[in-house]
Amino acid sequence: MANPHNAADLAITLPVLPVDRSFDAVYAAPVEISPLIRRVLARNPSPFTFHGTGTYIIGRGRVAVIDPGPLIDEHIQALQRALEGETVTHILITHTHSDHSPAAAPLKATTGARTYGFGPHGAGKKIDGIAVEEGGDMGFLPDITVRDGALIEGDGWSVEAVYTPGHTSNHLCFGLREERALFTGDHVMGWSTTVIVPPDGDMAQYFDSLNRLLLREDQRYYPTHGNPIDAPAHFVRQLIAHRHARERQIEACMTAGLERIQDMVPVIYSEIDSRMHPAAALSVQAHLEHMSATGRCRIQADSRGEKRFRPVFPT
Repeated sequence: MANPHNAADLAITLPVLPVDRSFDAVYAAPVEISPLIRRVLARNPSPFTFHGTGTYIIGRGRVAVIDPGPLIDEHIQALQRALEGETVTHILITHTHSDHSPAAAPLKATTGARTYGFGPHGAGKKIDGIAVEEGGDMGFLPDITVRDGALIEGDGWSVEAVYTPGHTSNHLCFGLREERALFTGDHVMGWSTTVIVPPDGDMAQYFDSLNRLLLREDQRYYPTHGNPIDAPAHFVRQLIAHRHARERQIEACMTAGLERIQDMVPVIYSEIDSRMHPAAALSVQAHLEHMSATGRCRIQADSRGEKRFRPVFPT
C-alpha cells in the first residue's frame, strides 16, 4: 500500500479542540483571578510553556502557593512582593518539571512554609522499579507526601489532592473546594494538548486520569499555563476524543506501511512547526506503547535493532 503523504490522506478527522490562545501576559505582578486566587506569571515563554508558568496564590493573609515556578530571579522577586504582609503556610507542587517546582526552594527558605507533593521526580514509577529520565527538578523532595484524596486546609480555604499521573508519574491536581475549581498543572491545559514523555509519562495513566476528572463536579480549571477553562467536563471529553482519534491516525499509518515513529510524525503532525516534531514523536511513542499494551499493535526490532510497529487487527 502506498504511504500517505499528509494527515488528510489518513481519512481520520481529529475533533477540533476548543483551545484558547488569547492570553494577556502580565509578568512579574499579581493578577486577581477570583476572590481567593491570584496569579503571578513567570517570564519563561516557550513552545511548551505558552506565555510562561502561572504561579497561583490561594487565600488572603495566610496563603498557599501552587507551583512556585522556575528559578528566575525576576519571578522569585515578584512572588516575594506579591506576598508582602502575608504568611505562606503551604507550598503545593503539581509535579516536578523544571518550570513548576524549582522556585519552591527559595520560597521555602524565605517563608519557612512546608512543601507538599506526591514525591520526588519519577516517584510514581520508581516504586515499581521503572527508571525514569532525568531532566526534571531532581532536587525536589516534599516535606509532606500527599496522596490522592488528601485534604489540605488553610485559613479560609481547603484543597483536595487529586492524583493524576500521565504527564508525569507524580502529577497532582488540587481542587479548591470553596470555588469548585481545580488547579490542573499540566494535566489539562486550555491552549494545547499535553506532551506525554515515556517512561515517566504514560498514556494509559493519562487516559485514566482524564476519565477520573469526569467524575468530579469542578466548575473551572486553572492550568499552570494559559487561561482558565470554563465548561471543563466538555473540554476533557474533547481531549479524550482527540487522543482516541490520534491513535486511529497512528493505526492508519501502520496499515499504510509506515512502521517507524520518525516516518509517522511528519504525516500525523503535518500541521505543526517541524521544530516540534521531536516532542510529537515522544507522544506518538506513548500512544504506541499504550496500543501495544492493549493489543492493537506489536513492536518488533529489525536487523539493526530499530523498533518497528505493526497493527494488530481484531480476529
